[in-house]
Amino acid sequence: MGRELPKGDIPLLVLSVLTDAPRHGYAIAREIERLSDHSLTLREGALYPALRVLEQDGLVQSNWEVPASGPARKIYTLTEAGNAELVKRAEAWQRYARTIEHIITGGSNGETQPV
Repeated sequence: MGRELPKGDIPLLVLSVLTDAPRHGYAIAREIERLSDHSLTLREGALYPALRVLEQDGLVQSNWEVPASGPARKIYTLTEAGNAELVKRAEAWQRYARTIEHIITGGSNGETQPV
């Protein structure tokens, strides 16, 4: 089993996997695990609080789906505001990752990378 995700990374990853299709919580967690080749684990105890915050912030919306058989489940969809926030957060994360990489590789030409 993979490494558990830090809380701060969960919203970005949730928004990212919802770009492909609406999903219920369990499917969101499993897709993150699948895309990480099972090196990351997202537990429901961390996922659902993050989904509630994303929904309160208007970045995702949810609707109940009632299948012909089995229990009803909440399906989450990325909103237009969520898509814009995803772009913003992804760019910030990429800048951060470049900065960390710059530091751990010893930098180049003495230049610093802004965070």
